[in-house]
Amino acid sequence: MAKNAVILLNMGGPNDLYEVQTFLHNMFNDPNILTMKSGLLRRFIASVITSNRTKSAQEVYQKLGGKSPIAGITKKLVAALQVKLGEEVVVDFAMRYTPPFADVSIARLKAAGVTHVYLIPLYPQYSTTTTKSSLEDYEARMHALGFKALVTEIKHFYANAAYNAVIIDRIREAMAGADAGAFELIFSAHGLPQKIVDKGDPYEHHVTEHVALLKPMLEAAGLAFADIHIAYQSKVGPMKWLEPSLEQKLESLERKKVLVFPIAFTIDNSETLYELDMEYREVAEELGFEDYRVAACPNDHPLFVEALVSLYGKMRA
Repeated sequence: MAKNAVILLNMGGPNDLYEVQTFLHNMFNDPNILTMKSGLLRRFIASVITSNRTKSAQEVYQKLGGKSPIAGITKKLVAALQVKLGEEVVVDFAMRYTPPFADVSIARLKAAGVTHVYLIPLYPQYSTTTTKSSLEDYEARMHALGFKALVTEIKHFYANAAYNAVIIDRIREAMAGADAGAFELIFSAHGLPQKIVDKGDPYEHHVTEHVALLKPMLEAAGLAFADIHIAYQSKVGPMKWLEPSLEQKLESLERKKVLVFPIAFTIDNSETLYELDMEYREVAEELGFEDYRVAACPNDHPLFVEALVSLYGKMRA
């Protein structure tokens, strides 16, 4: 009897301080991240970056309890989705740069007799640096391990109404009854080097479209913010990245009450819990903000589980 599997894909994060080096090494050796043609040059640059950044990155994760929360939250999401889909569907996950890698998931699927794999990268908007990288990695490992199941993949889901309902609820939750009209709302997306966008990566376009879809939903939910903005975070290195940066956007605001929603992430991680909620909070305080709030990612919210159920249904249709 044919058996389906739903696999959630994400970039991962260190499960302890020792894995920080593994995380950085694997990420910067990804040809979708460092895009130069020479593998030798990529490995050299990746080695330099990893060496230079490991200690400071470990200090960040130390402040988050010694590890990234991604794997733990994803396990809860998988368990909730498994309950919704029932025993006839195998639900699992795989990370791109840290354990559990694709091989572990694939071994389970082979043992379970899975014949059709539905891959859902947990990135709402498509980018070569995230979605493409995760899909390529999983499918390459399937091929290498001789797992010949049929594969159906989804490349983005920012337009999914069920998913966007989760975002509205997280924003409402973060506002906690406060008057939205007194606040600016910033949708903060993980940045990309401008050269990647110039080569045709649709990520920036998807982010802009996503925000356009959310605006009427916010109004319908009674969340009429004073203004709504897009900004980009997590710039690394001297090259030009997407703008405005989150810091630039904060500096430009006259109102000193702001809510930040991490629109490019589905699971909380160092970029949300440390960069947004700690580092940029300090920036906001220095700029005289009276109220600085960061909304939680969808994580294992019941509405996110329902959104994944709907995505699986559409993939099967």
